[in-house]
Amino acid sequence: MAILRGGKRIGGMDVRIGIPRDKSLDNVAGDPRLKRNQGFGLNQRGQPETTLGRFQSYVNEAEGFARNARYYAEFVLPKGVPNGEQAELNERLGFAAEVDLQDAQTKNGRRVRAFCSAIQMPDREIITKEVKHNGPTRKVAYDFKSGDITATFMADKFLRERSYFELWQKAAFSTANFNYNFYDDYVTPLNIFQLGQYASRQERDDITYGVQLLDCFPKTIGPVEYNATANEVQTFTVTFTFRYWVNYFIDQQGGLELGSPNFGKPVVKEGPFGGLLSKLPPELRRAGRDVLNDLRRRVPLGRITGGRVFPPFKIPPLNI
Repeated sequence: MAILRGGKRIGGMDVRIGIPRDKSLDNVAGDPRLKRNQGFGLNQRGQPETTLGRFQSYVNEAEGFARNARYYAEFVLPKGVPNGEQAELNERLGFAAEVDLQDAQTKNGRRVRAFCSAIQMPDREIITKEVKHNGPTRKVAYDFKSGDITATFMADKFLRERSYFELWQKAAFSTANFNYNFYDDYVTPLNIFQLGQYASRQERDDITYGVQLLDCFPKTIGPVEYNATANEVQTFTVTFTFRYWVNYFIDQQGGLELGSPNFGKPVVKEGPFGGLLSKLPPELRRAGRDVLNDLRRRVPLGRITGGRVFPPFKIPPLNI
């Protein structure tokens, strides 16, 4: 209710004036009370210096937590025995030839990656030895090791996903004469990525963490279990062994940030169309965006995922 209200009819129109009791709702966005922070002072991120405030600032800084359902695993079959006379000889001996592995990768590689329903990031243990000179013993590092990882895959009615890994194992040993192939012919890198979303980007699935397993191959292909009383999607497991693993951020990408208080993320130079698109009319901007999206689907990782997974950085080949 107003403190004072009055009105007069002038030329068929009602003209009314009044003095309201409260003007606090006239400019809600600019209300200074909404900008106050409770606590014993503010930190450099504008959050109160309390236990809960620091916790909230850490969550905001990280743009949320990692989710165990946001991941992507990239499997690539090994090179196998090379094509030519040596390949024909090895194929007669029962090993998978390079042409067969490439054909399986082209036909079923994307299917296997899409049907990976669970996988693990590798662990790492430093192996120590106790050394005693004077006083309490010291545990000195002299080696490190990682355990095998296990992935679970859904299978179609032809079990093509299982055949994919059976062919990979065939590159290592022969059931024709029980011989074993050269090491480099059946090992290959395996990439595992944590996915997330940057606040400054519109993409839902960006790579926020990534590891590469070196000299990897499927050691164990698990059984396919049947049950007459259940009608569930068929799954099977594959256990991978590898020599060691590296972190894309700290082992190979010296200039990449793993995170910063300022919501930092890896900086990539914009392409020739990056700044131009924002200045075009909406119709041309949509056409240009369609062209860029098509390019994103053509890069190796984008071709696998249909453009949905597109890292904010370039992953160069490892020189190890």
